[in-house]
Amino acid sequence: MKFVLLFAVAIAAPQLSYSAPTGDSSEELNVVPILKYDNVHGPGGSRNVEVETGNGIVLSRAYSFDSGAQTQAGQYSYTAPGGAPVVVKFVANEYGYQPESDYLPVAPAFPHPIPQFVLDQIAFAAQEDADRDSDED
Repeated sequence: MKFVLLFAVAIAAPQLSYSAPTGDSSEELNVVPILKYDNVHGPGGSRNVEVETGNGIVLSRAYSFDSGAQTQAGQYSYTAPGGAPVVVKFVANEYGYQPESDYLPVAPAFPHPIPQFVLDQIAFAAQEDADRDSDED
């Protein structure tokens, strides 16, 4: 019975066909060579990956396992359309992806102090919430 169900699902799946672009299309095929690709596996599931492409993209990434959680750290760089070199350093761990770069947007500092009437209203709303929660108990 399971095989019949699996077969039915496979038959019902959309049939997708992928093919490489041909040279006779109106789109130009731009192949970027891989100049360097190193993938070195270490003990405990760790590994280091380094990639460099013909258009100037460079990636260096280290994977490690700490207390069963995977951590990735590294950097990548490329040349922006305006010609400026862009470097992004990153760590990805239990706290998420944490990139650092001069080219990443940063939230502006708050433009002015919060007026006292706004702070009073926030405190009033918090007190109403607290009173409502205590009435429910």
